[in-house]
Formats: sequence, structure tokens, C-alpha cells
Amino acid sequence: MPAQEDLTAVQWQQDLALLKHTVHTDYPFLFKKITPEDFDRAVTELDEAIPQLAPHEILVGLARIVASFGYGHTVLGYWEGKIPYHELPLVFYHYDDGIYLQGVHRDYEQLAGARLLAIEGMPIAEVLERMLPVVPAENEQFTKAYGIHYLTYPEFLHAQGVTGSLKQEIRLSLERDGKLFEATVRSVPAERFPRQYGMVVPGEEWVESRDLSQTPLYLKNLDKIYYYQYLPEEKTVYVRHSQIQDEEGEDIPAFYDRLFQFIESHEVDKLILDVRLNGGGNNYKNKPIIKGIIRSKIDAPGKFMVIIGRRTFSACMNLVNELSTYTNAIFIGEPTSENVNFYGDNRPVTLPNSGINAYLSFAWWQDKPQWENADWLAPHVATGMTFEQYRSNQDPALAAALAFNDSTFICDPMEHLTKLFMGGDLEAVRKEAAKMVEDPDYRFFDFEGEFDQTAARLMESGRLDEAIYVNSLNLEFFPESPGVWLRQGEILSLKGDLEGARAAFEKVQSLATGSVGKQAGGRLAALKGR
Repeated sequence: MPAQEDLTAVQWQQDLALLKHTVHTDYPFLFKKITPEDFDRAVTELDEAIPQLAPHEILVGLARIVASFGYGHTVLGYWEGKIPYHELPLVFYHYDDGIYLQGVHRDYEQLAGARLLAIEGMPIAEVLERMLPVVPAENEQFTKAYGIHYLTYPEFLHAQGVTGSLKQEIRLSLERDGKLFEATVRSVPAERFPRQYGMVVPGEEWVESRDLSQTPLYLKNLDKIYYYQYLPEEKTVYVRHSQIQDEEGEDIPAFYDRLFQFIESHEVDKLILDVRLNGGGNNYKNKPIIKGIIRSKIDAPGKFMVIIGRRTFSACMNLVNELSTYTNAIFIGEPTSENVNFYGDNRPVTLPNSGINAYLSFAWWQDKPQWENADWLAPHVATGMTFEQYRSNQDPALAAALAFNDSTFICDPMEHLTKLFMGGDLEAVRKEAAKMVEDPDYRFFDFEGEFDQTAARLMESGRLDEAIYVNSLNLEFFPESPGVWLRQGEILSLKGDLEGARAAFEKVQSLATGSVGKQAGGRLAALKGR
């Protein structure tokens, strides 16, 4: 077989045609987030462009097509090196206050801890937008955790229009302590950098931006898959578990048996299970964890805390789904990078001419009923992290878990508001809802979506006055949402307030031009005859 760089345009087109045929024939169930028509349109566009593209641009084009399914396990195997690519010797991390150089090769030691503002003069927000289509992202958390690395590949930066030509020296605009500066970083042939769970491991060749004089619990013992530590002052056991795989010398059942024996025989008021770095493994190994927690004394409100985050993915997504369903877990941190229900377990589809593998998922994991599916599992208590918190070894998620008091926290906002609503205390509903919408602890709770579902159910059951009340709350909190205005028009139309309905649908059109705007146009057309 010729080198992949020497393939003819026809050979590349044959590979693309095989990919399209295989998807339609063997994987049509993947068409959940993209339609077959849009997929075929993207294939046709790449097919027509191939004669004018360099091999790395074709590679990235294939990556875009595979990523369009929107499942993290469905990805093009660009890392296998069939088409050579390069990487900047930097490790980026997306903190609450921006993207920073969390780790760097020793040659660029002076850049460690700088904030990234632009690449080749393009503002970082636009760079992220340009790069998003090549990331097989299930949600924005996946992009933060796994997609961030695509910003270091010159071939991808060029193919996505961040750089005007393929160049191996990339100019970065940076900031530190309020001072702006630029640096040029030379890429190296792609290799496995010393990263552990996404974080650079410092050593002779690599520099970390964190103060290394101490180590927070979630970064301790990274050579181990799991470990636990007793915090006597807090009467708390902390566990970091960062893969769903067995540790050599002590498998998962043995580790958790030892853990729960300790909990039962010591003064333990709280267990904190930290899976924020856990990207998965074998979900058949989750059972001992679930059973052990259910049987233990800590499976009670306020006693069992689970820290989740942007790397919580795959088999660990199965784990947190099961913890959510079967235990009294309180989730703290960031949302997961996996959808609640998702396609996992992929098979390689080898493209015959290039030898590139497209990894296509075949297993549907549905841990929750379809009406409970969501982009992610959201924490009950939201915490993030700024770069300064990271640099100085603070851990807001652990601090929140230790401080959590079940008697003072409302874990289910909608259940709480529904009780007030059913009791007829509408003013209390408004005040409590307004307070929680503004509370940063609930920033990942989908108040808009929950209020809309409630209004829809009330509308469909003919309780139009109550539907209007709930939707009016949604309008108060989200006045620029096209979807909420669309719901308002639908309810008013059913109530016979045609003038109010027209005004609501017109408001939708002033806010949106996509599918929601088209729906509003259809509603307006239907009102003309009334």
C-alpha cells in the first residue's frame, strides 16, 4: 500500500464513500443528533473538496464527519499517525477565568501559568468556535476536558482556518499579572506527553504551573487508580477513584471491602467519593461500589458526597447514574462530560486505502428512562475553579463537600417549588425561585427547561391559568429566551387571547431565526384565519 500522503484523490474519495456506506448500513442508529441528510451533505462537501486538499486537511475533514454524531466514543483515530501530525509541547486547561498553560515543556518554562488570549492573532473564543466541529463532543464539558487538546495540533488549526497556512511555529498571545506578551512555540511530532488524567506530570522535561510545595487530595497518589484517606477532624473518609479498572495488587472489590470495613469500625460521619478525573473503564466493575455504599451506614442524606467533573465519562458515567438512582448521593462540582444515556463501546472501521480507523459506537447505554435523559448529570452543588485556586492548591469542590449540611440545602429545586405551588403560596414560589435562579450553587440546574416542561404539562392538561403563571415566572427569569416566548404564545392562543399570542410569536421572531423562529412563523400563519 502506498504511504498515506501519496494517496490519490480517488483513493481518498473511496475511503470516504466506504465510511458513508458503513454508517448507513451498519450504524444508522447513530443518527440522533444529526440527520442522515445533513450527514450526507457534509460527506458530499468533503468529497468535492478532496482534490484540492492536503492529506492533513482530508484527515481533519474525516474527523469532522465522525465527530458530527456527537458521542465521545465515536471518533476518528487521528492519533494513530496514519497521517503524521504535530503537537505544541503545552498542556492547556480551561479554568473558570480562562484557558491557561497548566503545563509546559522545560524549553518554555517561562510560559507556565500564562493565560492564553489568542492563537496567531485570532481571539481564543473564535479559536474554540472554529475547532468545535472536530471534537466528538457530547456537551461543553467534554470540549473542556478532551477537546482542549485539539488547540495544540498545527494540522488541525490550519484545516479549521485558525492559521492561514500549515506552520509548525505557532504564535500565542498571552497574559500574566496584567501584562500582555507574545511567544512563539514550535511543535514536535506528536508523542505521548507525560499527562495523568489530563494533567501534566512534572519532571525533568516538564514544568507544572501549580505550587508543588503541597498537593491537594485529588492530585495525590496519581500513580494509583484509587486510594482513601481518613480526615479525623472532619470525621470524613475521602476516596479518589480515577479509573473503573482494577489496581494491581488490590482489585476493586477488595479495595471497597477494606474501605467499608474501615467506615463501619471507625467514627465516620461522611464519605466523599471523588470521580472528577475518572474517564471510565469497565462498567461491569461498578457493582461492588454500589452494593457497598447501599449496605453501609453512610448511605443517608448528607453523609455521602460524590465529586464529579468534566472528565467523568464512559463507565464512570454509568457509575454516577447508578449512584444517582440507588443511593442518597449528593453530587458536587461540575457536570459530567457524558450524556446521561449515551452510545459507547466502539468498533474500528478501517478505511482501506488510508488505513485510518473510524471508531463507531454500537452500544446504547440507557441507565435512566428516556424522559430523564440530559446532556449531562448536573451537580446538586456547583463549584468551579479559577486558575489562582488551582495554582495555590485550593479545592472548592472538596471544601463544599466537607461543608455540606443536608438540613440547610434544597437538593431538588423543582420538588421544593412544586410543594409550595400545590400549597397555594404563589408569592413564596416566586421568591424562592428567584433566589435559587441567582444562587451559584444551582448554576447547572436547568430552571428554564424545568419550568417549560411544567408549563407544557399544565397546558396539555387544560390548566391554562396555572400554565400562564409558571410560564410568567420563566419569562421573568429568562426574558430573552425564544422558547419561553413561544410557550407563552401557545398558552395564550389556547386561552383565546389572540392579540397576546400574536405579540408573543412576533417576539420569538425578533429573538430567533432558526427552528424556533420558524415555529413561531407557522403559529402566526395559523392565527390569521382566526
